[in-house]
Amino acid sequence: MNGHNRYKESVSQTERNKSIEKVTVAGAVVNVILAAGKILCGIFGKSAAMISDGIHSFSDLLSDAVVLIFAKISSKAEDAEHQYGHGKFETLASVLVSIMLFFVGIEILVSGVKSIIFVAQGGILPSPAWIALAAAVVSIVSKEILYQVTAKVGKDIESPAVIANAWHHRSDALSSVAAFLGIGGAMLLGGKWAILDPIVSCIISIAILYIAVKMVIPAIKELLDVSLPAQQETEILDAAASVDGVKNVHNLKTRRSGSAILVDFHIVVDPQLTVEKAHDIATEVEDVLIDKFGSKTQVSIHIEPDENAL
Repeated sequence: MNGHNRYKESVSQTERNKSIEKVTVAGAVVNVILAAGKILCGIFGKSAAMISDGIHSFSDLLSDAVVLIFAKISSKAEDAEHQYGHGKFETLASVLVSIMLFFVGIEILVSGVKSIIFVAQGGILPSPAWIALAAAVVSIVSKEILYQVTAKVGKDIESPAVIANAWHHRSDALSSVAAFLGIGGAMLLGGKWAILDPIVSCIISIAILYIAVKMVIPAIKELLDVSLPAQQETEILDAAASVDGVKNVHNLKTRRSGSAILVDFHIVVDPQLTVEKAHDIATEVEDVLIDKFGSKTQVSIHIEPDENAL
């Protein structure tokens, strides 16, 4: 018997695309303004940390572009080459954004280490000025707000790429926190304590690297069609078995495609049922799973007769 397959979606793809475009473009505009402002304040305020922070903000523009491009591709309907849709393009965008974030962390770490080595060899770093400290405060507040807004949109529309981009914004906020601590410490203590600037940058770069690795692992697992967590699979089996007429559920296969969960399994029913009645049971099972796991859940059910009842 052929599998029974249906795909429901409560929110139109057009509305979803508009949400992604709106929050990502807004983020890009903020990034441009902040990046230019931080680099200028870093130059005039004699702060290497603030200049690096500004470069980091410019790197966010690349992640914004990736999200916009790949989100548009992922919104395309199923076709002959992508019969399960284009959801994994969004997952690929998550991987790319995470990789960008990783290299940003490496860049900040290398820059900080070079400055520390310079001081260790007898060099003297210029003490930063108040304008650099003010820029750090503005950046922290702006980027944290941007993170909160972007993360909320990403969760609301179930977009891993938008969520990953939100973390890119937060990494910029963390970078600015490092700059604030380093600049503030150097200003208060002066002289040789200007080395606090690159030291704190190195510390925060490690946090950024950790975030990048933490984000990329689940995205890579999804691209490799790794099954859903055991607890979630158990919930799927229990939900399917709870439907009247289902005598058993087995041969479960699961995976994720972007924001959609793909489920494939067999249900056992009374062999005396009509095809129409068995179909109705499969439809009810599908409705239960879609209600429980979201409107984008794709369910494929194979119906089998109960051999014990023959």
